[in-house]
Amino acid sequence: MKIVKIEKNVKIGLLRVAAYCRVSTLAEIQEESYEIQREHYKQLIEKNPDWVLVKIYADKKSGTSANNRPGFLEMMETVEQKKIDMIL
Repeated sequence: MKIVKIEKNVKIGLLRVAAYCRVSTLAEIQEESYEIQREHYKQLIEKNPDWVLVKIYADKKSGTSANNRPGFLEMMETVEQKKIDMIL
């Protein structure tokens, strides 16, 4: 029998993280909200040494269903391809 010593704090790999931002209108106040969302998620991911940013997906229009949100659909395709580990 072979015994393998497991060291503490050994990194298995970086977590591939994506974020999703959405605003429902193109009004100026919503544009500001969109930019704030993007910057918040970007900084949050970059601050974590165990995470790597895959992409920040976004939709800038009203959409009552996922079919009206191309950014969301693209993100879900990437998830199905197993290229994202976590979504914020």
